[in-house]
Amino acid sequence: MNERLHQYALLMRLHKPIGILLLLWPMLWALWIAATGHPDTRVLVVFVLGVVLMRSAGCVINDYADRNIDPHVRRTRERPIAAGRVTPREALVLFAVLCLVAFMLVLLMNRLTILLSLIGVLLAATYPFTKRYTHLPQVYLGAAFGWAVPMVFAAQTGAVPAIAWLIFIANVLWATVYDTMYAMVDREDDLRIGVKSTAILFGAADRLLIGLLQVLLMACLAWVGMRAGLGAMYYAGLAAAAVFALYQQYLIRARQPERCFQAFLNNNWFGATVFAGIAAHYLFHQ
Repeated sequence: MNERLHQYALLMRLHKPIGILLLLWPMLWALWIAATGHPDTRVLVVFVLGVVLMRSAGCVINDYADRNIDPHVRRTRERPIAAGRVTPREALVLFAVLCLVAFMLVLLMNRLTILLSLIGVLLAATYPFTKRYTHLPQVYLGAAFGWAVPMVFAAQTGAVPAIAWLIFIANVLWATVYDTMYAMVDREDDLRIGVKSTAILFGAADRLLIGLLQVLLMACLAWVGMRAGLGAMYYAGLAAAAVFALYQQYLIRARQPERCFQAFLNNNWFGATVFAGIAAHYLFHQ
């Protein structure tokens, strides 16, 4: 029994929390702005737990979708389904259980949040299959990862104002940036087996296009600050985040897989500094 639970934990990537953090930061950006620095405790707890559950569910359905691909990729061939330690049927049951628990948490929220959660589940369930049909699965991932933004505004305020969609767009841009860096790690394997990604689509222009997306991301976040009336501490956080973005460009300069992966991981600090700026503004200006 303990071994089964261990394999399920590996399948949910609980030993690799970077995905949880990349989901968590934009949700926290949105919640702190929606609540002007004073989030409802129940909303905060529900959404933090929801982030963990839905990221875990996303990993499970991703590995189910890639069960015939992962054995051919060096980085993924030892994942539980690819290695035969968890069956595809077990994975589907686990995905359903995780989604059900997350939905039970959402039932503690208002009607609008519940309705929005249905779209969130659809995005999470369909994302893993997009890499077969489009070179833009990273953009789709951004929508799936960012859907917590309108949901948390709905839960905190009962509405989804324009600024919520602006934060959502910022997250789509950010996810496209960091997941393209992630896709650069597997580009050679993906080309060999026919999997699509923005890293393949961008080709030799990958660094330039990632840089342009980073500029758009910073502009979008600056616009968020203006719309929300955030002050100097927020923009100091943005400046710190920009330094991390420049460092990521430095890491991917030679397109070495291990360096590209480091750049992907570094995005945790990007998200954290943006949140620190938001939190500091409300902490010291009220």
